[in-house]
Amino acid sequence: MLSAVSIVARLASELVGWVALAFQSRQSLHAEVLFLRRQLALYVERGVKPRRIDAATRVSLALLSRLFAWRSALVVVRPQTLIRWHRAGFRLLWRWKSRPGRPPIPTELRQLIRRMALENPLWGQERIANELWVKLGLHVSPRTVRKYRNRQWVAHVATSAGRRS
Repeated sequence: MLSAVSIVARLASELVGWVALAFQSRQSLHAEVLFLRRQLALYVERGVKPRRIDAATRVSLALLSRLFAWRSALVVVRPQTLIRWHRAGFRLLWRWKSRPGRPPIPTELRQLIRRMALENPLWGQERIANELWVKLGLHVSPRTVRKYRNRQWVAHVATSAGRRS
């Protein structure tokens, strides 16, 4: 499967080709379209199967299909295939947009949690979370505090508790 970078590069090169088409005469464009349609008719007539279409070609065909009545011009792939590509693109988009999990907290807040834990070794995760909420107005769950505080803090509390008893 092609990477997103190669797909974007291929789409950029096709965009440059489109810009070049803007400067061609209308007659040469019609001739090119007729030439390409004749080539496709020969492929269909001879029963030659085209090679498997890669991801970049799928994306470009799906985007191009939005610009004209593609059902009348579609020969390389079946209409159901193009519709399936559109659906796959939307599935990919929504899978990317709805990734599981919460977004990470800012780096400054992580550093603040670590500093508070080191400077106040007797404070637990609940106390640090409450201090952040009451004094700074930052709502952070105790589990988030536990996730981001230093592991050294846990070792420090365990050793200092062992010394007291």
